[in-house]
Order: sequence, then structure tokens, then C-alpha cells
Amino acid sequence: MNASIEISYYPLNVEYIPPIKDFIFRLNGHNTITVNTNGMSTQVFGDYDTVMAILTQEIKKSFDLPHSVFVLKIINADLNHIHDKH
Repeated sequence: MNASIEISYYPLNVEYIPPIKDFIFRLNGHNTITVNTNGMSTQVFGDYDTVMAILTQEIKKSFDLPHSVFVLKIINADLNHIHDKH
């Protein structure tokens, strides 16, 4: 099953940009998922089990920074390629 996940990361820290960039950099290091980033959020696409395992790993690393907040929206479809079907 494929999944699409929209992630917003809010490090509650004065220096919030570096942890966000680091999280996105780490996600992009996984070649088994597709990562799209814009000014509002990051979208991750791929096999559900693969994506969730990667997010579990990378979110846990980000939690080394105290007071980190993640907001996720998860759908059981690959929205990255939905326009290919029309």
C-alpha cells in the first residue's frame, strides 16, 4: 500500500531553521521515498511501511531537540502520481 504524508515541523526554539533543514536533509537521504518540500510543509510519498519506518527514525532524531512539534496528515494513496492517472 502506498502512502502520502504531509509533515509540518515546529521546533520551539529561537534557532528553528537549522533543525528543519536538517530533518529535510535526512529525509532526502533515503532513496526509497520521494520527498517534496515547499514553504508550508514537506510531503513524503512511498510504500506505507517504508515511509513510516523512516519517519519513526527521523522524528526520533529530531526529538533530541527539546520541545519539537510535528503535525502529520496521512492518506493511503500516492498523491504524488495522482495527476498521472487523469
